Amino acid sequence: MINIERFSKRQGLFALKEKEITIREDAPEGLRGYIKMAYYDLNKNPSDLRAITTRVLRIPPDHNNWSEFPNIDYEVGEHLESCDWYLVYDIIETIIQKLNPQEREIFTNEINEYFISNGIGWKIENGLIETRGDEVFETAVKTVVSVLEAAKLETAKTEIREALNDLSRRPIPDITGAIQHSLACLECVTREVTGDSKSTLGDLMKKFPGIIPTPLDQAVTKIWGFTSEQGRHLREGQAPEYLEAELVVEVTSAIATYLGKKLGVAKTEKDDLPF
Repeated sequence: MINIERFSKRQGLFALKEKEITIREDAPEGLRGYIKMAYYDLNKNPSDLRAITTRVLRIPPDHNNWSEFPNIDYEVGEHLESCDWYLVYDIIETIIQKLNPQEREIFTNEINEYFISNGIGWKIENGLIETRGDEVFETAVKTVVSVLEAAKLETAKTEIREALNDLSRRPIPDITGAIQHSLACLECVTREVTGDSKSTLGDLMKKFPGIIPTPLDQAVTKIWGFTSEQGRHLREGQAPEYLEAELVVEVTSAIATYLGKKLGVAKTEKDDLPF
């Protein structure tokens, strides 16, 4: 397999233009066709792709199609064009599982760039399709995971990862689950910073008024009220929307990052003491 970087990238002329995310619960026609193109660029045959599509879609191959082009290629195209949108992403994940490390990197980069340039709210991360937000959301989530890892707050890190997993569920995201897990992440970090391992986040804001600068602490109290209402005590006809859950994850990630860094500074200062 030959992997030659294109002229525009070699010359520093290529700049990936991020399009506003407008597609989540869909796999547009362009993406379905591009999967074939990106896969064939790896020197793969239509029959290789057919083995994947028939397995994911649980349908037998058409044995009357024996030539790679145009027969099997056409069959694979029909599989991709006619299946439910979420199965397209299952096919992408299965393709990645079958590739060697070099092929996997190339294919992943190609598909991720397609997502970004076509406003598709998904990304491939560690071989799996996950939800993708705008630049602010992505930065907030990546930063909080890194900070929590450095602070050795494994439970909090697990909670924010679970929030992302809930947003990434197909065909229907678990909105309330995402809200609950993001709140649990913030609650875990706040408990660690305050040393109070039992109080709820709402009570912690009252008991430790200086833990977050005023008036930002009021925002945390409001988030607690919203997540408690929408994430735990859901009422008929008042289900939160995806964008609301995404906002909660983004905001709680930013606050958890602040507290995680604060905790890290406190630990460093304590370790530096000469006694």
